Amino acid sequence: MVSAEKDIKQSLLIILSTNLGERVMQPSFGCGLKSQIYENINESTLTVLKDLIQRAILFYEPRVKLESIYTDISAAYEGRLDFTIVYDIITSNTRHNIVYPFYLREGTDVQL
Repeated sequence: MVSAEKDIKQSLLIILSTNLGERVMQPSFGCGLKSQIYENINESTLTVLKDLIQRAILFYEPRVKLESIYTDISAAYEGRLDFTIVYDIITSNTRHNIVYPFYLREGTDVQL
């Protein structure tokens, strides 16, 4: 059995990594970050990505209150964006954060 904090963290990671339409019985579940994978990395795209994350957490994780989302684009050239998500757990009124790495070029470092 996992603690409430770990359960919420796992839930957030599942929500963020699930594509829209991936769950047959809940096609609207997930975040839809992959829909932006071929877009240029600019302020507009980062705003869309943050909005997708914010909406997914709002609709699918009622145990938390989202405080902020920060984006680290320092590894964008290598194909990774890091999203730091700061949230409060409502029942315990404690602040937590997770860093979600979003890979733009997943699976491209395969060497034969």
